[in-house]
Amino acid sequence: MTGTHDMNRTPAIPKRSKGPEGSDGFEDRATVRRGGPGAVAVGRPGFLWAAPAALFFGLFAIVPLIMVAVLSFASWDGLSDPEFAGLANWKKLLDDPVMIKSLWLSVLLTVLGVAVQTPLSILLGVWAAGHQRNRAILSAIYFVPMLLSIAAVSVLWRALLDPNLGVPAQATWLFGDGNLFGMQASAIGVLVFVSTWQFTPLHTLIYQGAARAVPPVLYQAAQIDGAGKVRQFFHITLPQLRNAIITSMILMVVGGLTTFDTVLILTQGGPGSDTTISAFYMYQKAFKSFDYGSASAIALLLVLVSTLISLIVVRLSGYDKMRSTMEGL
Repeated sequence: MTGTHDMNRTPAIPKRSKGPEGSDGFEDRATVRRGGPGAVAVGRPGFLWAAPAALFFGLFAIVPLIMVAVLSFASWDGLSDPEFAGLANWKKLLDDPVMIKSLWLSVLLTVLGVAVQTPLSILLGVWAAGHQRNRAILSAIYFVPMLLSIAAVSVLWRALLDPNLGVPAQATWLFGDGNLFGMQASAIGVLVFVSTWQFTPLHTLIYQGAARAVPPVLYQAAQIDGAGKVRQFFHITLPQLRNAIITSMILMVVGGLTTFDTVLILTQGGPGSDTTISAFYMYQKAFKSFDYGSASAIALLLVLVSTLISLIVVRLSGYDKMRSTMEGL
């Protein structure tokens, strides 16, 4: 009987091949060639899958970045032909106290944003991943800010916090003279608050997905050992959220250093230059002073700082050495 004969046949053992030391000795199916001479390899077309995204990234990210890098060494007002200026733009920025202050303010806003949004996003994400009553409805309401544009959110909060017609004017017992944009500390606080209100839902969504991926067996074993909810959170949930935390922090760092719309609409860099962050100062250099060379140098500096901080976060966390998304702390 053909069917019985096939069922009793011993499965064919893959042919061993001499490979590099440490390999399993079997041929990789991704490199097996079929057919006669000239046959192509049958395997995973990794490069072909990545080519469209790589082309898009190259055209709209790498090429503009190269152009910005070239302009950072030139003097250009947007009308005449660019002239090579060497390191003049960079020297001018390093000697500019407003530039140094703006870079410090950018880092300060980024640190404050990470410090506020990270714990809040983790708690909300873990909560949203549970099975509480009305969880879906409450989560949907909370995610509304993420659906609005940055400009719309900034205009909304500018109207709500207006010192003459907004909430502070009606609650002077809480806000004093009602002008939250009149002092540096309160203006920075408003920027951090508005950024947290809008972008915390995004990071909450990241943590919610990561929390749902935690194997339930870990919590079951912890319950058997007598661990309560708090111990489970710190010893199981947080370690399993490590990848999500690193990803979220990198997004916060890049977003914080490149914040522009919120400052433009809410404070316009004021009072004075107390909220003039680097991205806003770059805008002033380009579109008010028409110094595109210095503006390009600021843009390139922000890219370098963002990349450096991201690399530090990745290295210190060991993220670049992980081989599994389920690795803990």
